[in-house]
Amino acid sequence: MKQNTKYQHKKILVLGLAKSGVSAATLLHKLGAFVTINDLKPFSENPEAQGLLEQGITVICGDHPIDLLDEGFELVVKNPGIPYHNPMVKRAIEKGIPIITEVELAYEISEAPFIGITGTNGKTTTTTLIFEMLEKGSKMPMIAGNIGTVASDVAQMAEGHNQIVIELSSFQLMGIDTFRPKIAVLTNLYDAHLDYHRTRPEYFEAKSYITKNQTVDDYFIVNYEQEEVMNIARLSQATIVPFSTKQFLETGASVKDGWVYFNGEPILERSQIVLPGDHNLENILSAIAAAKLTGVENRAIHYVLSTFTGVKHRLQYIGDKHGRKFYNDSKATNILATQNALNAFRQPVVLLAGGLDRGNEFDELLPAFKQIKALITFGQTAEKLERVGKQAGIKTIIRVDNVEKAVPVALDLSEADDIILLSPACASWDQYKTFEVRGDIFINAVHKL
Repeated sequence: MKQNTKYQHKKILVLGLAKSGVSAATLLHKLGAFVTINDLKPFSENPEAQGLLEQGITVICGDHPIDLLDEGFELVVKNPGIPYHNPMVKRAIEKGIPIITEVELAYEISEAPFIGITGTNGKTTTTTLIFEMLEKGSKMPMIAGNIGTVASDVAQMAEGHNQIVIELSSFQLMGIDTFRPKIAVLTNLYDAHLDYHRTRPEYFEAKSYITKNQTVDDYFIVNYEQEEVMNIARLSQATIVPFSTKQFLETGASVKDGWVYFNGEPILERSQIVLPGDHNLENILSAIAAAKLTGVENRAIHYVLSTFTGVKHRLQYIGDKHGRKFYNDSKATNILATQNALNAFRQPVVLLAGGLDRGNEFDELLPAFKQIKALITFGQTAEKLERVGKQAGIKTIIRVDNVEKAVPVALDLSEADDIILLSPACASWDQYKTFEVRGDIFINAVHKL
């Protein structure tokens, strides 16, 4: 960990706790700052706040009092999940108080370089693939961010020979100042999180921050087939490394004649990749580019891609039961993710879908639904999904109470060589606390078979 006196004797407000807030408050206290934390959860129900109080940190819980910002704070470290239109954040902006997220702190103290991954879809799979390739290639990576340990905790342990592979959300990137990854990856861009960002341009701009501090000595790996991504790339000062699933590229990562290439060098045959789906091929190409740029040998890349079956809850292969292959794609909380999952298979599919009703319809799923053998619905959106299923000509549509009850029904409706896929196209919050909980229930129900 780098010695850092920047925050010594400064009065800093940590707004919102959770894991990143606790880590930020503890680190700033260690760096000599006068830290106050403010969290909505009442103190009596807040063990994190209680622990920070024991360290000598000032704790204010139960609400966000606007007048707290009149106490001379020089910096706000904001939980990424708190939007910028929150009254407390708006007031801090009006007062000219700088606002950062915990990722910025991690960068300032880290002795190790960062490989940062962002995008609308594919971040977690790409981050995991890069980490696995670097680990197999003896590059001593450490994983951080949304997928792993809080970044500032990792940064305190990292040394110069390590590389921190970090998944970054738009929420985190809006709160950076000097953060500069040696390698940045932008997987793709689609409309998302507009309840937080309010507008599409603001969301895309937030994603672009991953490269805003890069120089020509850094690398920016980008999706060559997306105009929105390439527009950001044209404004970057970094060395651009494109990837494409549709055309061969002399520079960057691409496919040709059944082989995967990087900078014109054949890396491995596509048939040796076990992770299904064209959308995953995008993730694989960007991961290969990052691995090659860090000096990973082809044999390490080959090993990872011939054994990697997916990140948990993201088109995760569960197993073969009675000749049916079960896949857990509970992370598919939007229409695009479910489209990608369905397009990954050529076999007949029994789809399990449904969840939180956010007011949208599902007509965009109509083309992908035409390959479905049977549809099993649950949750608030069951009726909407059934309407599209009938329009697509699906003959067997059954509604059940929940995911657990859907699994044995799917088995009864399927035959050997069919795919049974949980890909809800919806958030889980109508029935389950998180998509992980929903996916775990699916996995357990499959094992019960």
